[in-house]
Amino acid sequence: MRFTRSVLTTTAFAALALGATTALAAPATAAPNTTPQKVCGSAYKTVNSAAIGSLGTVYLTYNASNGKNCVATIRNNPGAAVDMALWIEVPDTWERGEDYGRYTSYAGPAYVYGKGHCVDWGGGISNVHVQVYNSNCGARKEHRVTEVR
Repeated sequence: MRFTRSVLTTTAFAALALGATTALAAPATAAPNTTPQKVCGSAYKTVNSAAIGSLGTVYLTYNASNGKNCVATIRNNPGAAVDMALWIEVPDTWERGEDYGRYTSYAGPAYVYGKGHCVDWGGGISNVHVQVYNSNCGARKEHRVTEVR
């Protein structure tokens, strides 16, 4: 499954590099003070995050009232549109959400139902990508991978 996700992410970024303009969501714009709660919703609390080099951060949030997780990738310095991406998956149920495109400030949101399950998630800005596996599931140790492509 991880190989498939890496292939899909690589393919998406390759398409963007070649000038494809189709994205899974409308281009997002936001003020420099964008927060995960502004992207996902005020009921979502940040439960984990991963730096995407010095370019920004991908955030994992959770809404205890509905059991959903949300991810958002937010740039440190908004500006001209660049390739951005995020994904989230619940391995137990194969439920998945993703977003990729050329954005000025943030990518997302993407939601999955994750109550009682581990989640895998990640994001990317330009050529820097981070992936987190076995996240937020008690005693299991999460695994992080950061790549520059």
